[in-house]
Amino acid sequence: MRTTLQLVKRNSLMYLRDKSSVFFSMLSMLIVLGLMVVFLGNMNRDNVVNLLSEYGEDRNTDIDMENAEHLIEMWTVAGILVVNAVMVTLTVIGTRIQDEEKKRLQSFYVAPVKPVKIALGYIFSALFIGTIMCILTLAVAEAYIFFKGGSILNLKETLTVIGLILLNVFLYSCILFFVGMFVKSDSAWSGFGTVIGTLVGFVGGIYLPVGFLPEKVQNVLKALPVLHGNAMMRDIFTKRALEETFAGIPKEVVTEYKNYMGITVEVGGEVVSLEIQVAFLLGFAIIMIIGSIIAWKKFDRK
Repeated sequence: MRTTLQLVKRNSLMYLRDKSSVFFSMLSMLIVLGLMVVFLGNMNRDNVVNLLSEYGEDRNTDIDMENAEHLIEMWTVAGILVVNAVMVTLTVIGTRIQDEEKKRLQSFYVAPVKPVKIALGYIFSALFIGTIMCILTLAVAEAYIFFKGGSILNLKETLTVIGLILLNVFLYSCILFFVGMFVKSDSAWSGFGTVIGTLVGFVGGIYLPVGFLPEKVQNVLKALPVLHGNAMMRDIFTKRALEETFAGIPKEVVTEYKNYMGITVEVGGEVVSLEIQVAFLLGFAIIMIIGSIIAWKKFDRK
């Protein structure tokens, strides 16, 4: 365990010392935030206000506008945390590709260290850094919402979100470590990161609401962990905002809106429960770990 912790410390420091890596791992978050604030945020807010206006002529438009804006802000923060969970871990896992390209990994192989400890060193360093960066993002976002006059998460909700951050970061650490075993150069990993940074916003229903996409595309996304991780996060963030925004609105309308915005995921006419989503993400992570062990042994024989 001590060896693994030393490797975690070494990998984490390598990431933190490279200021450009820290910046570019956060770049996707800045892009998503910019898109939401400049373009998509107003569009989603106006959609909510228009929907509310259909269910009562005596509604206060100013209050509806304020509530809708807060709802979309909370929805956006949840999406940004998932983007961070992917992009920060991707950058940290890139340390392994750099080690292999610069022949540093060979020195680990000849040392009296089990391969599984080396692998855990990379995965846990990605888990550590990814979690810290996501929590910092959460703190900044909550401070922004608080000073704007919006309601922020209570203690129970905050602890739940931190738990979901850990789950998401662990999942993507396992997935990206597995993928990284098949990448041999830092330039190739950077190119892969560019593609992932573009796709994660669409796959997770962040750039566009899930309900906006064709049904066949939705079915594909429901089979991927990104959408479920995002949905769990959104459910916590938007729960109270939904109650305030849709006060006096039929429950069926709220249910339909939550499905459309990816706050809940419906499969076979039933909403997927939190327990099933957690089990799905953990199961996916375990499969990636097993795949990494098999791949590592295969490469080791070569």
